[in-house]
Amino acid sequence: MTVMEQRGAYRPTPPPAWQPRTDPAPLLPDAEPYRVLGTDAADRADPELLRRLYAELVRGRRYNAQATALTKQGRLAVYPSSTGQEACQVGAALVLQDRDWLFPSYRDTLAVVARGVDPVEALTLLRGDWHTGYDPYEHRVAPLCTPLATQLPHAVGLAHAARLKGDDVVALALVGDGGSSEGDFHEALNFAAVWQAPVVFLVQNNGFAISVPLAKQTAAPSLAHKAVGYGMRGRLVDGNDAAAVHEVLTDAVRHARAGGGPTLVEAITYRVDAHTNSDDATRYRADAEVETWREHDPILLLERELTERDLIDEDGIQAARQDAETFAAALRERMNQDPALDPMDLFTHVYAEPTPQLREQHALLRTELDAEAESEGAHR
Repeated sequence: MTVMEQRGAYRPTPPPAWQPRTDPAPLLPDAEPYRVLGTDAADRADPELLRRLYAELVRGRRYNAQATALTKQGRLAVYPSSTGQEACQVGAALVLQDRDWLFPSYRDTLAVVARGVDPVEALTLLRGDWHTGYDPYEHRVAPLCTPLATQLPHAVGLAHAARLKGDDVVALALVGDGGSSEGDFHEALNFAAVWQAPVVFLVQNNGFAISVPLAKQTAAPSLAHKAVGYGMRGRLVDGNDAAAVHEVLTDAVRHARAGGGPTLVEAITYRVDAHTNSDDATRYRADAEVETWREHDPILLLERELTERDLIDEDGIQAARQDAETFAAALRERMNQDPALDPMDLFTHVYAEPTPQLREQHALLRTELDAEAESEGAHR
């Protein structure tokens, strides 16, 4: 007891009962990932949507295989395959309206293509030819983001700015489980919830951040549980169930557009291929683990559902595969053509107004190129 208390001058009063600002119960994800395929919920699914998802998955799988082959041929510098994660990629692209924005990570090339970006332009960054190969504003697709999670605050800023302007726009940001360990991830979720920004975060939990398993990144029950800490809804979905991914993301986008604020969606999936073509995944995971996940392949799951419900026959399956082969052949032919590159483009679109250092470097390179051209002309 203090001296003031002994003298009777201090009369502490109990604090008022604490009440949470938000009831956490509605924000918590389900205990198990949400599924549609193989459940009663599949009966409510639109057959046309299921067939479209299937065609996009088959084409996406072939796209991943072709892009990986292009790295072996020296036509791509690197390619982070999304084989096994096609349901997440396609689902993310198909739920957005034309006015919405997609914010991809470096592994989300397939989502960019499914959104409508030219497949060669989508690979330009990974080829090393350009900063990004497409016009982000034209397609409403932000540049493929190599640094982990830095696209998430950008998505929040765009969504918040759009709402302030009165634009009916939703941003959908993709990130891997490894990105959830970055500070940008937490800052983005915090600002999104405080501002009630119309943004959806899709975490593709594919089990590994390069070679680091999820268990060494977080002790949370699920990544979706992190949502409640920021005051937003968390959803847990089977990331290999294309119909479930599409349904959950559709609900999240609708919720954001209606002013309900952001949602964190965790899709449980698996990275079947290595981290990139330069990675040796056998050093940190067993082949048996990969084979187990192949039995839960997104194409296999959807094909089985469509077949059992007589929504597709063998001719339909073969038509989807042939379309994918045609797509891959066109991509291969175009990627085998050497691009015409101008070294001076290195300085284009770096800053709206070039810095003094960039102007100096620009002049230096110009001088070197002119001297080289003059020398070659003298020796002809």
